[in-house]
Amino acid sequence: MLKRTLIAAHCVLALCALPAWASGGASGTKVTFETQGELGEVVNNPYDIAPLTSVIRNGGYELLKAHVRVLPKTGGVEIAYDVGPTALRTYGGIPVFGLYADYLNKVEVSYTRVAHGVKEEKKETYSIWTPPVWLEPTWGNGRPYKTFDVEVTKKPSKEFADRLYFINNLLPASPKGVRAVWNNPTGGALEWNFYPQNAIVDTTGEVRWYMQPQSIYDPRDMLKSGIMMGFHQNEDGALSWGYGQRYAKYDLMGREVFNRRLPDGYADFSHAMALGPDGRYFLRVAGADVRRADDTRVRTVRDLIIEVDANGRVTDEWRLWDILDPQRNIVLKSIDQGAVCLNVDVSQSGKTLTAAQIAKLEAQHAFGDITGTGMGRNWAHVNSIDYDEADDSIILSSRHQSAVVKIGRDKQVKWILAAPNGWNEALRGKVLTPVDKNGKKLECRLGRCEGDFDWTWTQHTGWKVDELSKGDILYLSVFDNGDGRAFRQPDDPKEKYSRAVLYKIDQKAMTVEQVWDYGRERGHELYSPVTSSVEYKKDKNSFVVYWASIDLTDPKAQGPNPVLTEFRYGEKEPAFEMKLHGTFGYRALPIDLTKAFGR
Repeated sequence: MLKRTLIAAHCVLALCALPAWASGGASGTKVTFETQGELGEVVNNPYDIAPLTSVIRNGGYELLKAHVRVLPKTGGVEIAYDVGPTALRTYGGIPVFGLYADYLNKVEVSYTRVAHGVKEEKKETYSIWTPPVWLEPTWGNGRPYKTFDVEVTKKPSKEFADRLYFINNLLPASPKGVRAVWNNPTGGALEWNFYPQNAIVDTTGEVRWYMQPQSIYDPRDMLKSGIMMGFHQNEDGALSWGYGQRYAKYDLMGREVFNRRLPDGYADFSHAMALGPDGRYFLRVAGADVRRADDTRVRTVRDLIIEVDANGRVTDEWRLWDILDPQRNIVLKSIDQGAVCLNVDVSQSGKTLTAAQIAKLEAQHAFGDITGTGMGRNWAHVNSIDYDEADDSIILSSRHQSAVVKIGRDKQVKWILAAPNGWNEALRGKVLTPVDKNGKKLECRLGRCEGDFDWTWTQHTGWKVDELSKGDILYLSVFDNGDGRAFRQPDDPKEKYSRAVLYKIDQKAMTVEQVWDYGRERGHELYSPVTSSVEYKKDKNSFVVYWASIDLTDPKAQGPNPVLTEFRYGEKEPAFEMKLHGTFGYRALPIDLTKAFGR
């Protein structure tokens, strides 16, 4: 008993001897951490996900408003933004975003605080050091991968110089996750266990934010792995996306809003998590257990959309095997089997499937993440969803049908943007008719049309442009990857090209006009067989295009080597362009700091 008392007394004396900045601090202590200015301590990486963020704690004061300016390096880009009272309360201080990595950053903050009932205006400069960008190495082929190796190939004009681009890329799968795959039945998005590489870069190519995913991602855990895809910035400034068996929302500081498992009847999120009204989201998933007409039970593959409400309840679903035609195979017979989205096998480049090979899969009851017709195979490969509030419909992009399709809440197809070949009788009448700018019908034959008009082929991101659409007229931006163009593989693979394209759809007349495109003039240089995106941005009246898989199947290029471009609306030359080296891109989008911190 005496020995125990002496030990306790020794511990108390040791604690008393600690300097003030090192003690945990009991209630009422004056100082617990070192501080730089007239506020509280600086907390780096406050939520363990975003190492290039910090919070300058409020120091016990009430803060009413603030302005943050991260001073640029020589020749760099300044990041400056206002911080509203909601953000100041949420983070318990001033959120600092956009720090340089491995650098002693200088951050100017001006703020209004209330001290003893009196408002005070303050302006200070803080020094914040950050560590280097670090992601866990996942590769074992002896090849070095540079993290976010960015080259600016066309400097931005003044109006685009302040852009911040969120880049959603993928690193090779981690060997830690080789056992974490579905095996009953095989297939599904969990076998795509690529390691996340997500960052925000400025227009000089500097990384100003990146995700360090270890606290929310584990390749060894089936419920915490997969591929992070479907990123959008919400109106409240936070990012939403999904991965594997989860869908999530976090703000730019790394604070969790929610991180949920998929509802039990569904599996294998990938590609698309679209924003809906009233806190709803549309998720591209698969059926975890679906009975076919022959009583075979399968896990479906990328052919199911669900709507979840703010509480995670499934309020609706679109079973595409019942809505579209899972037996349509004209596109499946023409696409390059060397690059079937993320299933990349260079040895199969240029090869296609025959009708007999597709039929054999059906006869053998072969199911899983394989190109083929029928439920339980990758016949649809939906890679984007958009919601049209005007008529309560969804717009989806089906890569393996080379089609963008609009479907109502009643599960009826409203229109199909695709070549008319191969559709069954029920759907053939839903295919849009191409017209020129004067409304004259264009003649088409086996995927080729008069004039400059072209359909999209194995496309991504079929999204409505709300700001241009009105009434029955809908503007739609699409990334036309260009594989299997006109239902064929060219004799020379270098004939392939990709496009960013804008269509004008008259939903009443059931016509479509091509009003802008870019890409064919640069030929194979920008050809991206998979992934990629194009999105209209209202703030600068522009299109942001991410050519995400350039050089994917060229081993000499040590790719992929994505290119990001931004265009003023209607122009045929980019206002800004940069290239990323040696990384597999998925999509990119500009980030709005006012949404994130201005409230």
